[in-house]
Amino acid sequence: MRLKGKVIFILGIAKFDGQFESTSFTMAKYLAEDNDVYYIDYPYTWKDYFLNRTAGFHIRKKYFNKNDVELIDTALTRLKVVIVPPLLPINFIAEGDFYRFLLGLNEKTILRRIAQVIAKFNITDYIYINSSNFHYPNIGQLLAPKLSVYHCVDPIIGCYDANHGRWSEDLIIKHADLIICTSKQLYKEKAAKNVDSYFIPNAANLEFSSLAMKPDLIINERLNEIPKPIVGYFGNIERRINFDLLFEVANSNSDKSFVFAGPVTESFVPLTFKNLPNVYFIGRIPYAEMPSVIKGFDVCMIPFKKDEVSNTIFPLKLFEYLGAGKPVIATDFNLDLQEFTRNSVAYCGTAKDFNIALAKMLQQDDTNTIQIDERLKIASENTWEVRFNQFSTLINDYYQKINER
Repeated sequence: MRLKGKVIFILGIAKFDGQFESTSFTMAKYLAEDNDVYYIDYPYTWKDYFLNRTAGFHIRKKYFNKNDVELIDTALTRLKVVIVPPLLPINFIAEGDFYRFLLGLNEKTILRRIAQVIAKFNITDYIYINSSNFHYPNIGQLLAPKLSVYHCVDPIIGCYDANHGRWSEDLIIKHADLIICTSKQLYKEKAAKNVDSYFIPNAANLEFSSLAMKPDLIINERLNEIPKPIVGYFGNIERRINFDLLFEVANSNSDKSFVFAGPVTESFVPLTFKNLPNVYFIGRIPYAEMPSVIKGFDVCMIPFKKDEVSNTIFPLKLFEYLGAGKPVIATDFNLDLQEFTRNSVAYCGTAKDFNIALAKMLQQDDTNTIQIDERLKIASENTWEVRFNQFSTLINDYYQKINER
């Protein structure tokens, strides 16, 4: 049975109005179908306040008042956004007692804001979900909710995360009543530390991605001048992309265009790859335009590296591609995915394997309804509706179990 009629505070890892769909805010929207949800927007720091005055800053500025709390309404009546006053910028400080002291001050600011919401609406019974925000690890313990949940979405990588995140995440895991992970590898890691860990993978919005199949949808104009066939990737272009393999593949397929739609972290892209004449970077695309971009791809790809963190990745773009009816080729970065995609996705360990799979896909009839129907069937098994039911039911089971003790 799904969780219903509860009050839920969610501390997310993403801005509520971010350019890309986030797992944190998507889950908040689904939970708000049956519950009163307060989404705590990822906090600004004082550094952001003075140096990052974007449109997002101006939306939030009037909600920074420390002495009163006003909520941002959303399209869903039962989903409100809570803006926290600016926090101290402390990421650059070395791990240790001084860092933890300043972190405590920041957490008190977050807690004070939550307390204001609780007082304003006379809330007495609530659930707390930390959605992969290991930056503020003690909120769940200090808030003393009826149920504390850690939603582990991504592995901890990068300089700041390695410096502070591993310590902080261990605190969250230790005190969480329930841990829900989006990949099998993350589940195995967390279950070794907390037995109340479960695996519920990421998913996709099938209704949205299937718009790519509409006959009247115009292919995105950024693809107009690019020769077909197009092998495309939609998402962030950064450290996890296997550029060595892609260089071999693109170099061996000069008659095909390799298109990357998304923001680029230039330091990770080799010039030798970027300068190939059949490689195109078309820039950041608003998420709302994703179907029009994928419609222009003849084959969709997920070319991630196979490394120490890749088997923790469960990309929702995989099901977005399949939900658009497109053939998909991926590297073998996480073979756990095969369980969910059956024989509809080619997983390749080498450039040679990638080339063979690519040639085979391009030879197939792209109007083959049997293949398209199978892709759509797989996507339909991995929608947010399906995952939300699993997520909500599990939380409800734990809420009942803990509060019946």
